[in-house]
Order: sequence, then C-alpha cells, then structure tokens
Amino acid sequence: MLCWLTVAPTALWAAVRLLGLDRGPLVQALAFTPYIAGVSVLPLALALALRRWWPAAVAALAAVALLGVVATRALAAPQPAAAGPTVRLLTANLLAGTGDARTLVELVRRYEVDVLTVQEFTPDAQAALDQLGLDRLLPHRQLNAEVGTPGSGLYSRWPLTDVGLRHNLNGWGFTQAYGTVTIPGAPPVRVESAHPSAPYALDQVGSWRADLAAQPPATPDGGLQILAGDFNATLDHGPLRALLRTGYVDAADAAGEGLVGTWGPYDGDLIPPVTIDHVLVDRRIAVRSVRVLTLPGSDHRPVLTTLTLPTSRDLALSAST
Repeated sequence: MLCWLTVAPTALWAAVRLLGLDRGPLVQALAFTPYIAGVSVLPLALALALRRWWPAAVAALAAVALLGVVATRALAAPQPAAAGPTVRLLTANLLAGTGDARTLVELVRRYEVDVLTVQEFTPDAQAALDQLGLDRLLPHRQLNAEVGTPGSGLYSRWPLTDVGLRHNLNGWGFTQAYGTVTIPGAPPVRVESAHPSAPYALDQVGSWRADLAAQPPATPDGGLQILAGDFNATLDHGPLRALLRTGYVDAADAAGEGLVGTWGPYDGDLIPPVTIDHVLVDRRIAVRSVRVLTLPGSDHRPVLTTLTLPTSRDLALSAST
C-alpha cells in the first residue's frame, strides 16, 4: 500500500501531462512538471528496494514518460541551414513598469540588441527608457504604453512596417505590439510582443486558452515570424505545444536552455522558478544561443536570443525540399 500511495501521484501526473489534460487547477500544477520529473525516480527506487514489482513497473513508466518530455530541453537541437544576418532579440516583462529601466537599457547596449519586445509597458517606463537613451539605440518602434499591465512595445534597430496592435479580448486584456522588421540581407520578419492572459484563477483558465489559441500561427510556406514575450505557459501546457506545431520552435528548447526559469521568486514570491517567457521562432530560423538575464524590479527574467536568419535563397531551397 505504501508503494502504491507513493507511485500513484507521479503516475497520474504523467498521464495528465501526456494526455494534455490541462484543465482547471491542473493548469497551474503542470507548470511544475520539471520538478516532478526530477523526483519521479524516488518512488521507483522505493518500490525496487521493497521488491514490489508491479508498483515498480508503473513507477518506471511514469519516470520514463516525465523525464522523456523534460530532459530534451537541456539538449541543444540541430539547427537549419541559415546563411543570413545575425539578430539579437531581447524580451522582458516589466511588471507594470517597475522593471529597472537603467538595467534594461544597459542590457540592450551591452549585448548589442537589435530587437526588443516588452510587456506590462507603462507611460512612465517609456519615458524613463527614452531618457536613458533607448530611443537612440533602437529608434524604430511600435508602442502601446498603458497604466498597469496591458501595455506592450516593440523596438527595433531597423525600420518597421505593417505595424499594429493586437488586443487580447479575454482575461486581463493584454495588448501585443507587432511589426515587420526590414533587415539587410534577409527577408522581412514579422515580430510580435506576445502576452496571453494568465491562468491565475479557475475562472481565468478559459481566457488563457482562448488567448493562446488566438496567437498568430507560424507560416511554414510564407513569411518569417517571431513571437517573443510572456506566454504565461510552459512547454508542458497543451495550448502552447499546439502553437508550436504550426511551425514554431521554442528558442530556449532548441538551444538546450529550456529548463532555465524565467518567472517565480525574483520579486520575493516564494514560488519555484518556471519557464513561461519564450521566444518562438520560425523553424527556418537558426537559434545560436539563449541567455536568461536579470532585471531588478520585475518578477520575470529577460530572455536574450541570438538568431541567424535565412536568406531568400535559403527559403527557396527549403520550399523546394
């Protein structure tokens, strides 16, 4: 009985994760799947030590399943052939504008960031960033600064066209600034600052699912797209995986950095770190590196991604194969 009581939780967790049963309170729980995967070997060890073979078999299946879906995030994946320019993209949630503006501008300057997406972007944050010189580092922009958390922004070193603002009509009503970046030596790239609703309460889970379902899908046979921001979802959530299946790659996962936390205890909350900030890139874009940085004043950590874009010739070769 002790073995079964020990094995049952991890076995049920594995079933929920593999079957995509993220509903109700299970949505928040599934964000901590990497931690459960890490301890899933303990019930197996107990069952083996007590020579209880059926519980051991179930525990082994659960451990293999959980570790199988989690461990690959720490392994870099082969990247597509891309011979275009390098782009350094940074995304940061500013926690209703309280993220330290000086640090953010310093990160842009130090890492020579080309494209910046921000969430929870306020008028005070916009003014502070420009006062510190962001308008000179990244002069092209599509901004929607709002008091509180709905605001969003897109900054670029290169010109932006087809700019606009997406309104998530559910939950918190977050906005998403977007635009097409014109980069010398590469086809245009549409970039959007993503911020779906958060499943912070049971009555918000429906809004969370609706906002994720409304994110622009990748266009494998069309233009290049990047979604970068606070998705309020991890790779263990079904709606985010469904978005990836349209033709995106999670940059951190591709670079072997997919287990590095981006949200949690950084503003004092006693929450184990989880990975809910992502840079989703078109599968034809090569991911070279991902770094999770620090931004005082925010409960999120910025994500810096270095990418190599395909050339027009690369895209033509990809289409022909």
